[in-house]
Amino acid sequence: MAKYKNKLIAAVVIVAALAALFWWGGNAPGLQGWSVGDNSPTARQYQAQSVVKDLPEAAFSKPVISLAQQPDAEEEPTAEEPQEPAAEKPAGDNAAGNEAPAAQMEINPETGQDKYHTDPVPEGKPLPVEPQDAVIGEAAYSCTISISCATILDNLDWLNPEKTELVPADGVILAAQTVTFYEGESVFNVLQRTCKQQSIHMEYSNTPMYNSAYIEGIHNLYEFDCGEGSGWMYKVNGWFPNYGCSRYQLQDGDVIEWVFTCNYGDDVGGAFR
Repeated sequence: MAKYKNKLIAAVVIVAALAALFWWGGNAPGLQGWSVGDNSPTARQYQAQSVVKDLPEAAFSKPVISLAQQPDAEEEPTAEEPQEPAAEKPAGDNAAGNEAPAAQMEINPETGQDKYHTDPVPEGKPLPVEPQDAVIGEAAYSCTISISCATILDNLDWLNPEKTELVPADGVILAAQTVTFYEGESVFNVLQRTCKQQSIHMEYSNTPMYNSAYIEGIHNLYEFDCGEGSGWMYKVNGWFPNYGCSRYQLQDGDVIEWVFTCNYGDDVGGAFR
């Protein structure tokens, strides 16, 4: 009996010795810097390195980034440097004849025109503002608009007979009236809105070559309805701009006049030939 007891004690001693060697030999998980079930950054790094060691050589053909090289999820984001607030736009500045549009109109020295075939704008007149660059603001202003086909009355023999009844006795389609527009709007914007409000027919087409809307007809009176040189023209403050109406950005107090010409503008004071 004592013989078996001694063997049992010896076995217990051997097991205890092996356990001590395993612990102190460095194989216990706690001695690797993390404990079982731990999900700390150190644990994630260790696990990633273990995976890398087990990869085949082919896996190293591309860089392998361990989790330890990635920013910790709880790390505070780097604060962005504060930006200076944009300067407020001065009231009434529609940029119609100011520095910004001037930079947009680059003249070709060979043709004397810009890329939209616009001849140089006379000194003191507002430069065109491209529709895609216009910024419509909330500031409200006023302008005056009128529509006339009075020149047809002097050229009734040229008029398409089917259009005779459309011509008012005095040639006035829309008497001059003051309307509201918003900062950044163009002559075209005002015409389109006014015709809609007054139930006046108006038809236009976009002309990419000139980057502007072209007014084909107003009050069902179209180009060529009263001669081959007939059509609609506009002037602002007595000047016939040499660019399209959707490129003319309005300023407070402008006076817009739409007139029908029967002779390439000669009969309304706006000849360009």
